Amino acid sequence: MAGRREECLWKKHIAEQLKLRDRVQRQAFEEIIHQYNRLLEKSDLQAVLSERLQTDKYDTQSRHDLSPGSDASRNDALHQEMAQMRIKHQEELTELHKKRGELAQSVIELNNQIQLKDKEIQSNEAKMLEYQQQISELQGECRELRSQLQDLERANQTLKDEYDALQITFSALEEKLRRTTEDNQELVSRWMAEKAQEANRLNAENEKDCRRRQAKLQKELADAAKEPLPIDPDDDIEVLSEEGGGKGGTGEASPNRPLSRTSSNRISQPPPGGILDSLSNIFGRRSVNSYGGSPENTETASGACVEVRVPSTALHIFDAHDGEVNAVRFSPGSRLLATGGMDRRVKLWEVVSGRCEQKGALTGSNAGITSIEFDSAGSYLLAASNDFASRIWTIDDYRLRHTLTGHSGKVLAARFLLDNARIVSGSYDRTLKLWDLRSKVCMKTVFAGSSCNDIVCTEQCVMSGHFDKKVRFWDIRAESIVRELELLGRVTSLDLNHDRTELLTCSRDDLVKIIDLRTNAVRQTFSAQGFKCGSDWTRVTFSPDGSYVAAGSAEGTLFVWNVLTGKLDRTLDKGHGSAVNSVSWSPSGTFVVSVEKGSKAVLWSDM
Repeated sequence: MAGRREECLWKKHIAEQLKLRDRVQRQAFEEIIHQYNRLLEKSDLQAVLSERLQTDKYDTQSRHDLSPGSDASRNDALHQEMAQMRIKHQEELTELHKKRGELAQSVIELNNQIQLKDKEIQSNEAKMLEYQQQISELQGECRELRSQLQDLERANQTLKDEYDALQITFSALEEKLRRTTEDNQELVSRWMAEKAQEANRLNAENEKDCRRRQAKLQKELADAAKEPLPIDPDDDIEVLSEEGGGKGGTGEASPNRPLSRTSSNRISQPPPGGILDSLSNIFGRRSVNSYGGSPENTETASGACVEVRVPSTALHIFDAHDGEVNAVRFSPGSRLLATGGMDRRVKLWEVVSGRCEQKGALTGSNAGITSIEFDSAGSYLLAASNDFASRIWTIDDYRLRHTLTGHSGKVLAARFLLDNARIVSGSYDRTLKLWDLRSKVCMKTVFAGSSCNDIVCTEQCVMSGHFDKKVRFWDIRAESIVRELELLGRVTSLDLNHDRTELLTCSRDDLVKIIDLRTNAVRQTFSAQGFKCGSDWTRVTFSPDGSYVAAGSAEGTLFVWNVLTGKLDRTLDKGHGSAVNSVSWSPSGTFVVSVEKGSKAVLWSDM
């Protein structure tokens, strides 16, 4: 393309030089040629006139020769005729001069038009060169685009082939999943049948054991009745008789009665707990305090806190995760602290002497953790994840127990219900799901109409905060919305006070509000200079006694408001270097932990 452009340039230069030389040389000789043309015209005119005069002269001489007698009259006539011819020739000459002037003017005008046309030709040639260059460039671009199109067609064909292969693989895996599901259902049915048989066997053994103990007790009673007992004179026989009479006896003091009372007390004792515990495990019965918890791994809850300490000092600033930390939660007994981050881990920390020491990590998630929740006994931990699933681990051995999948979007919140045998999860796919942990299946799916950012639960009601600025109240039994409450911004967090009568909300309009659940009205609104909600999942919290509210800002500042006065109590700005994502207040009221979009977590207290 560059060679063609250079060839066009030198050709254009030569043509311009030739035209310049033509203009210079033509201007020098143009006047001479013009005068020469005039002389030629005059010469032609004189030749024509001479020819005419010769012809007239010859005619006159001929006539004169033919009639010599009348010379005088003929000469007069000839002179008159010559005068007329001269006048006529003069008029013709004048007319010719006039025409020559008109023709000269026409020539000048035509020359001017020729010059204009030459200029137009030059400009058109220049435009043609530019257009030719543009055409060459466009042809090069077309060739490049054709090459790219061919590459894209080849890549598209490759992707189509890969898609077909993946479709075949997906169909095979789907068929395998179907067969595996059928096998799993069959195994579950067989397992339930075996558990029922085992329960029946244990019941039969329990009945046999009860009958064997009763027979043994009856034999001991019979042996004791045969043995005579000495009567001590100091014994209060009348008291024994009254007790026997009160019970409908014969009124006689029997030496066997005290032994009989003792034996009956032994009979009334409950049977050993090992068999009953095994039966409870077989049928999947769970206590109210913990889903499948045992005394060995159950954390003792501290109950209502004695005193809430408003944090004022950062006791410990530490790197909690490799990357953003999204969630934090204290265990019910305030002994453990759990954090979840974008590194796909849930880490457990123990607060010792004002510092957080790592105890272990819960693994198994395939994406970042978005929400953390302990059960009421502190034995199990529930975490929601960006990989469309929720997971449950046991705290004592860090083992992954359940993976609940079914959402088609990120799971942004998951909570235990009060019975700890069911959980509720909310997702970016605009649905809420109710899961039964005994059968490990989804019991209900409710379409909320908007992405769910957070969830809290009471005994029969689930409250969810959504992207469309609404807080929705759901009846678990009816699967329907009981009521809705619209805020001024996207809802990022929900929390309940200790007696579950007040709901704390945080929204993207930078307002923290308390809603009275008895009147379904906003009771208080908190805001502060510099407080700004940092994300769609910024979590806020009540203090354990509900007298304070803590929230983190986008600038890394922790704000604490007094619920009773409605005023800002503390502003803690030394600890975080980025937006605070979540805050948790320990149930004992001693510590507050906040985590940020960076990798750090801060332990706060008033110590």
